[in-house]
Amino acid sequence: MLYLVPTPLGNLKDITLRALEVLKQADVILCEDTRTSSKLLQHYQVQKPLSPYHQHNEHKIVEHLTEQMRAGKTFALITDAGTPGISDPAFLLVRQCIKEGIKVECLPGATAFVLALVNSGIPTNRFVFEGFLPLKKGRQTLLKQLAQEERTMVFYESPMRLVKTLEEFITYFGPDRRCSVSRELTKLFEENARGTLQELCEHFKSKAVKGEIVIVLAGTEA
Repeated sequence: MLYLVPTPLGNLKDITLRALEVLKQADVILCEDTRTSSKLLQHYQVQKPLSPYHQHNEHKIVEHLTEQMRAGKTFALITDAGTPGISDPAFLLVRQCIKEGIKVECLPGATAFVLALVNSGIPTNRFVFEGFLPLKKGRQTLLKQLAQEERTMVFYESPMRLVKTLEEFITYFGPDRRCSVSRELTKLFEENARGTLQELCEHFKSKAVKGEIVIVLAGTEA
């Protein structure tokens, strides 16, 4: 079978007892980067074979992995941080397992956009997760569509593109739209900045930005 196992966003204590149990019982642990995952596994003394599974090889090895599962092997899939399948590889393998009747089980755990959303102060009763915006093709079309979105919107962004994205948001959503930007979640230098798009744009222009970023943007209703 296949287990999807969330891993900590930064603080190594943010892993469940069940996740550790599954990792210790799996035959093989699939991971994005063996160097990154090794740090977590060594910390908890999990000694299992690691096999790379990432966006550059997933199309090539999906069938090979399901063949091994049909033969009786149990795999645990982890990513560098957070829940597999949320802007990280997992979908292709899950779909193939379901197609072939292989059991798939997802454990509860850390997901960055959930943390950012609930501490944003922006309505959480209705929201849409957009992940990373397209870099070029379709970006402007999507932003025009989202300008009419009534639900709270959640995005992932890189530190290098944060200011540019906030400037684009000002163009399409207006400078006074409420927003929250969270970065380095669960880590030593965690920051949750809240205000209008204009205020946040000025804030992040004045400093060097590091870490993975979640943007929570109020919808038109709010």
